[in-house]
Amino acid sequence: MTGEKSRDSGQNRVVVGISGASGAAYGIRLLDALAELGAESHLVISKAGEMAIGYETGLSPKAVAAKAGRVYAAGDVGAAIASGSFRTAGMVIAPCSVRSWSEIASGVTSSLLTRAADVTLKERRKLILLVRETPLHAGHLRTLGQLADMGAIVMPPVPAFYAMPETVSDIVDQTVGHVLDLLGYDWPNARRWGEDRGKGTKRAKATKQP
Repeated sequence: MTGEKSRDSGQNRVVVGISGASGAAYGIRLLDALAELGAESHLVISKAGEMAIGYETGLSPKAVAAKAGRVYAAGDVGAAIASGSFRTAGMVIAPCSVRSWSEIASGVTSSLLTRAADVTLKERRKLILLVRETPLHAGHLRTLGQLADMGAIVMPPVPAFYAMPETVSDIVDQTVGHVLDLLGYDWPNARRWGEDRGKGTKRAKATKQP
């Protein structure tokens, strides 16, 4: 699948959530990538997520919101993405904080971000959580296991060093490319083992497989 999915079926709509964990760059880059693919992005940023954007990037929350096709306030629980009748290809929370994933696991949601995630699960759509916390105690692990049992894709943004990243942007792009793979999109910036960037050819200098 490329960025040419039918808008009528909702298959070219992706909900993006940015919560208050460290790693706002992942959500921001995902918005850029979806725009490059011609996908329709629907964004919700938690209050803590807005703070993280300010701390970690040179962008304002307003500038990040401008990258999305549609933006919703975190308190707007009556928004379109809070309803299962609003069809989407899925939702990505990048990054996903402990509070956010705990609310989703319990089904007791306090914001549009976690409500939209709960809706994604109940409608059996893809929910990808870029969980950002380490180390993890037993309570965290039990909750993440529960989310996996419920159908969520728990995806810590772990760098793939076989891609030989040279910059922080390279590391972010590798994770965003993997997210887009899970959603079915073919993003040219994705790097894959044994292939050149987005070209399906062998790298000039093969690395040793770990």
